[in-house]
Order: sequence, then C-alpha cells, then structure tokens
Amino acid sequence: MSQELPFRVVCLAGPSDSGKTTLVERLVPRLADHGRVATVKSIHHDIEIDTPGADTHRHRTAGAETVVGVTPELTFDVTTRGKRDPPDRPDGDAVLEGETDDPELRALADTLERLEARGYAFVVVEGFSAAPLPTVLVGDRDPSAVGGPVVGRGADDLETLVETIRGLDPLVDRG
Repeated sequence: MSQELPFRVVCLAGPSDSGKTTLVERLVPRLADHGRVATVKSIHHDIEIDTPGADTHRHRTAGAETVVGVTPELTFDVTTRGKRDPPDRPDGDAVLEGETDDPELRALADTLERLEARGYAFVVVEGFSAAPLPTVLVGDRDPSAVGGPVVGRGADDLETLVETIRGLDPLVDRG
C-alpha cells in the first residue's frame, strides 16, 4: 500500500451506548484493506493510562511533555497537552474550522496533524461531535447537533460506509 494515499478523516457521533465503538470495530478492518488506519477517541474524564511508579510515568511527572514507550509489541506515546491545554499552533494556521477558539478542537487538530505526518490514510474519530468533519451519525443523534456534514448513519450497510469514507475529500492536501 502506498504511503501517498489521501488523508481522510471521519467522525462517528452519537449518544453514549449507541454503538459507536462497535461501529469502529467493524470499520477499522475494512478500511485497513485500503490503507493504514488510526483511531481517536474523545474521553470526557481523566484516566490514568500510565501506571504510577513505572519509568514512563516517572518521566512524565518529571516534566516531559511527551513520553514514548517502546515495548516488544507496542509503541505508545503519552502527551500531557490534552483537551484542557492543547498546544498553540506555531504558524497560526487552523487545520479545523473554529479550532482557534475551541481547545478541544485544537487538541483534535494537533492529533490529526501528527497522524497525517505518520502516513495514515484514514482516521476514525469517535466522539468530538462538534468537530467540522464528515460525520456518521450513530443512534438517535440529531444532525443539527454535529459540527460537520452528515455523510452516513450507523445503520447503513458497512460496505456503503466504507466506500463513502474512501470517497471523502482529503483533510490535508499532500500534493
């Protein structure tokens, strides 16, 4: 698969327990047949994903803004700049409409830029319903409650959703 595939992003929006994560689980393997896939999950409460006392946790609490852990099977990074305090964009260019005024959108835009730079073809975003991204509505979410254009519904045929996502305009022009 070529690393030069367009960078396409879709948001899944719906109420809690509406089936968003289940839809992510169904979409990811199908999209992976066509390019590298990453996912982004909006979490509305703080969780500790790095075990207190572990070396990576100690690096982070010592003041590192980003800590990268490399294990025999996984590589992970923990960055201290979440939704409450996302980094400022040095060049001032917004990736997402409205991001300069909304810290949550700035955090999402920063994440999407990193994933684009890493060569992903697709990103499936779960949550972030206010983001101005093409959106698949899951459950009873009203179309007026999302920030992007509605491109599908969670109840749509899986292959139809995959083809819709593959046909989205790229978020970032790599040309």
